[in-house]
Amino acid sequence: MEKALEKLARQLMGYDEASLASLWEKYAARVEHFEPTRRWEEAALVFGMIQAMRWKNQLFNFHWKQSSEGLGAPGLSPHGPELVSRPPMPRKEPPPARTARILPFRDPGAPENDD
Repeated sequence: MEKALEKLARQLMGYDEASLASLWEKYAARVEHFEPTRRWEEAALVFGMIQAMRWKNQLFNFHWKQSSEGLGAPGLSPHGPELVSRPPMPRKEPPPARTARILPFRDPGAPENDD
């Protein structure tokens, strides 16, 4: 099992990061709309692999920066505040603002007055 996972990791690292990033939105949308299907499960795994690559790069860059600044950071947890937060989700345009209507309250027992 471990060898199979390591092989998957090597294959994933062999892919172009920009190509993986371009698929992020597609798989995020698929995973967002749950379906109890094998297709959804596969999409969730693909999305997870893309997220894993992003996290790996973020972690690598964090440690690279620490070492280049001479901080060394012994005992640094990979779960520091910079790494816990999720990468920003692509922003969707908000729906157009809906205008509100005020509905007048009419007492059913009162005579109608159409002024």
